[in-house]
Amino acid sequence: MKALLLAVLAGVCWGTGELCTKMVLHTGRIGPLTAIAVRSAVALPLLWIAYAAASQGLGVEPRGWWRSLAAGDWARLLLGSGVVAGAAGMICFYTALHLGEISRVKPIAFTVAPAVAVLLGWALLGEPISLRKGIALVMILAGVVLLAGERPRPTVPARTSSSAPGSG
Repeated sequence: MKALLLAVLAGVCWGTGELCTKMVLHTGRIGPLTAIAVRSAVALPLLWIAYAAASQGLGVEPRGWWRSLAAGDWARLLLGSGVVAGAAGMICFYTALHLGEISRVKPIAFTVAPAVAVLLGWALLGEPISLRKGIALVMILAGVVLLAGERPRPTVPARTSSSAPGSG
């Protein structure tokens, strides 16, 4: 239950964070790579503080892991997590967020990811796909198809105080 609660909290944090990012990208004053750079610059020190607390203070993270990690694990950590998920994934997502509607981009990106994880977990890790999990996977992908196929509606500019009736 704790894992599910943390997953929901992560979703709330990401949904809120990406909305803020989309609002700033919409101004045209920054681009997606600037947004990623700022996000990373702010997040990285906080992550190192959390890591230090977890490994030194709380003891819930392994100490000295870098000395015992096998070469293949280093490659998966650096390339898979760092390059593919970290850099390439963020560049694709933030560029999509810059170009598209958050109400379409976010759900598509964050539903394709679990579908890919389920399929790769089955293919590479031997994780079972039960009937229930298979049906859920089909439903997820059907939702992506529905969202991707929807034509964007023309946007109506937000009213400002100077464009309100009777202000001019």
